[in-house]
Amino acid sequence: MRKSRITVDRQFLRWLIPGLHVKRWLLLMIFGMALIGLGIGYVQVQIYRQADVPGIFYYVTLQFLDRWVRALIVGGIGLSAFITGFYFFNRSLIQSLRGNDNRPILDKLWEQRIASNGPKIVAIGGGHGLSALLRGLKQYTTNITAIVTVADDGGSSGRLRRELGVLPPGDFRMCIAALADDESLVTQLFQYRFGNGNGLSGHSFGNLFIAAMAELTGSFERAVVESSKVMAIKGRIVPSTLQDVTLCAELRELQPAAAFAQTTAPHDVTVRGSQVRGESSIGKTGYPIERVWIEPNDAQAYPEAVRAILDADLVVMGPGSLFTSVMPNLLVPGIAQAVHQTSATRVYVANVATERGETDKFTLSDHVAALEQHVGRGIADVVIANNRVDSEFKPPAGVDMVLPETSLRNSTTRVVQTDVADSEHPWRHDPRKLADVMIRIIES
Repeated sequence: MRKSRITVDRQFLRWLIPGLHVKRWLLLMIFGMALIGLGIGYVQVQIYRQADVPGIFYYVTLQFLDRWVRALIVGGIGLSAFITGFYFFNRSLIQSLRGNDNRPILDKLWEQRIASNGPKIVAIGGGHGLSALLRGLKQYTTNITAIVTVADDGGSSGRLRRELGVLPPGDFRMCIAALADDESLVTQLFQYRFGNGNGLSGHSFGNLFIAAMAELTGSFERAVVESSKVMAIKGRIVPSTLQDVTLCAELRELQPAAAFAQTTAPHDVTVRGSQVRGESSIGKTGYPIERVWIEPNDAQAYPEAVRAILDADLVVMGPGSLFTSVMPNLLVPGIAQAVHQTSATRVYVANVATERGETDKFTLSDHVAALEQHVGRGIADVVIANNRVDSEFKPPAGVDMVLPETSLRNSTTRVVQTDVADSEHPWRHDPRKLADVMIRIIES
């Protein structure tokens, strides 16, 4: 009950947001109704004074009460009648106009008038980290461009990539769901994962939908656009490149290929000496990662992604897996060059906690050093570091909190320490807290 009451209060307050272009016309309409009432009152007074009326009118017109009391009663009844009539008139009109879109008309007005004029934000990454950021940002603006990695080769995405020759749809599916209505049944369907079935087990409905759309439209990027329209997302999603790239890693210590292959399906990993091929294989060796790269290393950046970065007010890298979600986008030469050249504020969101097999024991400085080692110094103007590390919680095995630092080792990038951790899962980011920080950075 309390939650619904809060929701109603927030919806009502959103009517007061400047720029909706609604309040001015409502006030004009009320002013017009008042003038009409005043004109009718003049006529009634004239008739009452000149004509002989029955005595009952003395009571009907409440003349036994003070004039101020009469004004309040009549005005209150009139205002209630106006509000009731206006509400049901609009509800009937909206029901006939909005078709299958059941979102409140206020949400549509807010998107059209306010959010569409919001800051231009580009988010670079992949996986759950990127979707968490998008889920928070859509509350403030619809000028969002998510640039997504195409290096994923595991799970449902990897199977579709190998069997159908499409780019991996998994990260795109999660971004579409994050920018859509979270409570929509269609969104839940898009995220639904089959638990059994010959050939279906492990696949997400959204992955199959995007793959089918790619076959139907003839291109993966068109499939993402059309899928986004179906889900009515707030923003747009583009790949960092349209080329079929493979993420590779060099390990700091040699891992015997035979021992590694025993714990991994043969088609999931290719190991040559200390090198690992395939995004899904990196992080499974148990050895630190020295460096990563993509093949081909001259993959062409997707033009829309480059344009979005150069035109942005804010470019956000992360959160997400450093080597397998954030880095693959920045390893595309055109993407890295655009990030270096953009006039937008560039932000790197460091992970709240380390990731097993990928950033074990990494400090905040280690995260930034690895990023600059691969993409170049000065890639970020600001680093967001979580400072809520004293919570009592039981993190997953092998996961440590990334402690904040006032300054970074061997880097001049400014550090902003703030609480961006999720209350229930403190080793993850909270979407709303993270989005609030981004908006404050833009406003400052």
